[in-house]
Amino acid sequence: MTGRGHTASAAVGVGQEGQGAGTSVVEADVRDDVEDDLLAEEFAEIDAVLARSSKILNGADVPARTLRSDERPDLIYDLDWNEEERLAEWQAVLAETRELPAVLRAAILLEAWSDIAVLQHAAWLGSLLVAALLRQDGLATNHLASLHLGAKNIPRERRRARNQPDRLLACVDAIHDAALAGLKEHDRLVMAKGQMERRLRDRRASSKLPDLVELVLSRPIVSTGMIQDGLKVSKQGALNLVGELRLREMTGRGRFRAWGIV
Repeated sequence: MTGRGHTASAAVGVGQEGQGAGTSVVEADVRDDVEDDLLAEEFAEIDAVLARSSKILNGADVPARTLRSDERPDLIYDLDWNEEERLAEWQAVLAETRELPAVLRAAILLEAWSDIAVLQHAAWLGSLLVAALLRQDGLATNHLASLHLGAKNIPRERRRARNQPDRLLACVDAIHDAALAGLKEHDRLVMAKGQMERRLRDRRASSKLPDLVELVLSRPIVSTGMIQDGLKVSKQGALNLVGELRLREMTGRGRFRAWGIV
């Protein structure tokens, strides 16, 4: 159908030299077909990634993609590392500690995640899971506690102690330090909110500044586009509001600018 077979057939039987030419043409056709197949596979993978990205951006519930063991490079992954088995072991600890006080349970789960080494390249995920558990238990109902922030204040010798009780005490202290850091951040935001609200005096009831205050307090940083979408104002209106509120510019760039409270 491609027209190549006729050329190859005509070349056969013309003599010894003709046979050599026909063979080389066939080999070239085979190589071209293989290259076309490989190229088609590459394009198919690109199309799959684009389709998945579009679904995620549209808010669809897309399951996480996991690499098969044969897709993981030996240089980066230990192929004998059974993450499913290790995760099941950690989940058993989760079930066994269900009746314990929330903070003690969180410390045990943190220590178990580190001791079992559930994931090869995502050790940070354990702290997020434990923080989510604390929120579920009602100790931090409105946010995820930054347990990593507390853990960095604990010396490594304590976190990696040989006996388990010392490691558990280190985890409890890390949770305590994380709570103190959260309270300190809360006080800082309350003070910043009070300072910004002073600029709201004598403003019209239709002013967008109060909405900008709430937006800034709810995000680490805000960009012009975020302000436009959140407050339904134009680009220039967003810039004017930022100027009135005297927010601190974070990026130092002219094209993409973002502001926040530091």
